[in-house]
This record gives sequence, C-alpha cells and structure tokens, in this order.
Amino acid sequence: MKEEKKLKIVLFTGYACNNNCAFCIDADKRAFPQKTTAELLRETARASRKGAYILEIIGGEATIRPDFTRVVAAAKALGIPQVACATNGRVFADPAAARRIARSGIDSLIFSVHGPDARTHDALTRAPGSFAQLKKGLANLRALGFKRISGNTTVVKQNLAALPALAKFYIRNRINNVEYIFVDPNYGGAKNDFEKLVPRIAKAAPAMRRALALGRAAGLDQWKARYVPLCHFKDCLDQISEINEREIFFTEHWAPDFVNKDAIASRAAVGRRKTARCRGCLLYASCEGLWTEYLKNYGDAELKPLRAL
Repeated sequence: MKEEKKLKIVLFTGYACNNNCAFCIDADKRAFPQKTTAELLRETARASRKGAYILEIIGGEATIRPDFTRVVAAAKALGIPQVACATNGRVFADPAAARRIARSGIDSLIFSVHGPDARTHDALTRAPGSFAQLKKGLANLRALGFKRISGNTTVVKQNLAALPALAKFYIRNRINNVEYIFVDPNYGGAKNDFEKLVPRIAKAAPAMRRALALGRAAGLDQWKARYVPLCHFKDCLDQISEINEREIFFTEHWAPDFVNKDAIASRAAVGRRKTARCRGCLLYASCEGLWTEYLKNYGDAELKPLRAL
C-alpha cells in the first residue's frame, strides 16, 4: 500500500545572512524586513494545525537570530515531528551556540558546503573564514553527539572541478544525506551574473554524477542531484531529489514576501521547462527540464531525449 504524502512547510525567517554567496537566490532581498518573533511563532502554530510533518526553518541564515531556539522549541512543543534547519554552519563554531541549538529540540541540520577547502568555499560565500567556522561547527556538533547532519552544495562553474574532493569531504565527515544542487539562475546572484556562475549542464552533469558515484562507493546511499534534466542522469534516476520529493511530500513555502502553497507544482509549471526537443523522451513525465533562465541564455541543444533505457 502506497504511503500517504507528508506535508513539508519551509518557513523563511527573512533574508539576512552572515554570508554573501555570489549565486544566492535571495541576493536582491537582503534589505527586506525580517519576520518578527511573534510572526514566526504564529506561523509555527499554523504549521502545526495544518498537520506539518516537517518544518524546515531557513533564511537567509536563520541561526543568527536570537529567537531561533525559541521557534524550534515552540515547534517541538506543538508536536511537529521533524524540525530541520538549512544553515551555513558558521554559528556552530561557537561551542555555546552549538550546545544551545542542539538542545533546543532541533531534529536535523543541513550544512551548506560549496567547496572542499577555504579557497573554493570562501570565494563563493564571499565571507573569509566561513569554511573554517563551518568545519569547527561540524566538530562541535559531533562532540555533543549530534549526528543528524545533512549537506547541500550549490553547483556552479567555480566548484565543478572540486566536486570529487568535496564528495571526499562529506565522506570523511560521515554525511549520509547530501544534495548536489544545480544552481537556480531564475533569480538573485546567478541571474545577475549568469555567464560567470552558471555552468553548462553538459559539463556539470558528469561532475555531479562522479560525486554521486563516490558516495555510493562509500556506502552513503542518500546522496542526490537536484534541479537537473533527467536525460543527463539516466543511470542514477533513484538519486534525483525531485522524483523523491514528489513521491513523499506536499511542499509549501512561507516567506516574508510570498506564500507558495504548492512549491513542487509551481516549479514545474513556471520555474523549469521542457522544450520541443524533449518530446518522445521516455523520461518526459518524470522530468522537470531546465531552468527557464538557463534556456534563455544557453538554449536546449544539450538535452538528449531518451528513446530507450
């Protein structure tokens, strides 16, 4: 019997951040007002009433807020089964902050790592010392016995060659759940500086597949690729985030400036697109295609419709 889909609500606290990532989708929103504590607590209560299984708290950088642990604790007190946070990890370099957040009731943390070393990572975050703080944060959490740590990496031109080394970083740190996310150029930094940041999918896909293969070889079976055309990933269709997401979740996004009550459907309808070139592909129904901004800049010549598996 097929399991009923779960409701995942992504709660944006605001867009303030202690990094300044070159590719960030929110690069043009930094001055937008942050949500107040009262707003976040009301939205947390509303998420509980709606039956949210996962509440993922994100920013900007949500952990820099003084009320972050209060919001997490409120969500757990209301009985939300899974409370997660996507973070750049820098706050956890402070042992006291790491201890406070780990004890708040947070169920899992997703560390954003964009390079295997300070040179690559810090150049993309445009925050000197951010990689060293991230590494110290991971160590502090491990010392506290907090193990539910995942990873994500935004794939851009500047870190393509480093993806195998980054995979080894995740392996060394025993990160079992990782997403390699093909950069979204529809908004923010990657749109503003498209040519500098956005790689061709024909170059990005082999590097992403190589990273997935390294994870599989290390026995880490929950590594995935996100926002990619399936024709470039035909040998690892069980490692595509969107396919997994559609099977398991209904996803809503609650941000300061918008509410998206069906993030999965709207992405497929507006954010990404298949072209005439895709017609007849055996993966057509499962694939979301390419970002619309990517198609405007690069076209669809790299798409390779599958006639046989």
